[in-house]
Amino acid sequence: METTLLMSSLTILGIESSCDDTAAAVLRGHAGSADVMSSVVMGQTALHANFGGVVPEIAARAHAEKLDLCVVQALDKAGVGLEDIDAVAVTAGPGLIGGVVSGVMCAKGIALARDLPLYGVNHLAGHALTPRLTHGVAFPYLMLLVSGGHCQFLIVSGPDEFKRLGGTIDDAPGEAFDKVARLIALPQPGGPAIEACAFNGDASRFKLPRPLLDRAGCDMSFSGLKTAVLRQRDSLLVEAKLKSQDQADLAAGFQAAVVDVLSEKTRRAMAIYTPLTSTPAICVAGGVASNMAIRSAIQSIAAEFGAAFIAPPLALCTDNAAMIAYAALEQMGTRNPDGMALSARPRWPLDQTAPAMLGSGKKGAKA
Repeated sequence: METTLLMSSLTILGIESSCDDTAAAVLRGHAGSADVMSSVVMGQTALHANFGGVVPEIAARAHAEKLDLCVVQALDKAGVGLEDIDAVAVTAGPGLIGGVVSGVMCAKGIALARDLPLYGVNHLAGHALTPRLTHGVAFPYLMLLVSGGHCQFLIVSGPDEFKRLGGTIDDAPGEAFDKVARLIALPQPGGPAIEACAFNGDASRFKLPRPLLDRAGCDMSFSGLKTAVLRQRDSLLVEAKLKSQDQADLAAGFQAAVVDVLSEKTRRAMAIYTPLTSTPAICVAGGVASNMAIRSAIQSIAAEFGAAFIAPPLALCTDNAAMIAYAALEQMGTRNPDGMALSARPRWPLDQTAPAMLGSGKKGAKA
């Protein structure tokens, strides 16, 4: 059945629920050439606003309540019914397990009811393959995946061929942005709040560290940077209440430090990657990739190496289900459907041959 499907244009229903966005999308086309017929994302920012971050139990409950509505809206916007769907794709990990389970069970129900092939997709693969959907980028390309939960440099050589060059050994940049925003009394989500606040700040006022720049390789660390901001804030609070200019200067200094770390590590990753192809390209994805200071810095480095710089539109850069449907479309030629045996996975490294970045546990490597 898969061979027959691959010879014709496919219509794929995608479902994503790995964190705090409930998403469904309908995609039609082939690997390397597909159209997003609809993409619906139902956020949960208001539900978590009073907690300073995503609460897994609240997120899981919201996914369970919204998934069917999200699917119906995606089908309606695409102008199709379940009878028009050729396969179902769903995020099977990594992520907050309650949300991942909700999505997997919803997808299983639809696939079973309509006797459709079911594909479990690695959430990170969805991000990593998005430049193929939006720009038709040729393999191999360098991907900087930078989000709330992940930060990795990946050489993407095929639909399921990922080589990790480095990544964060502790906090991801998005997580650090959220934590620093809380430290200096800015609203959540922290990324947009810090970027806006930093616009009027003096990045040179505070001397903040650039972790791991003295260590070879492409690994990164942002936990110590967050702690340095905490200490600077506490020193200010000894004398008076934190002023708006203090907030702006701390935000600007923190953002500049993140940009410097990502810039230097990107140069190192590019030096490893560019000899592999005559048409180099560096792509960015993930919510933090929407930060204009970071995006501008990576774009400049791409120019240094004579490489194309590719950033998907923001709606497809942050968590969405179109990327999950497209990843399944790409991988159909290399593997069989998962079917009802599909399990939700809280941990699922893309590069299975690389050592764990954050250690391992009973459920396997964390990243």
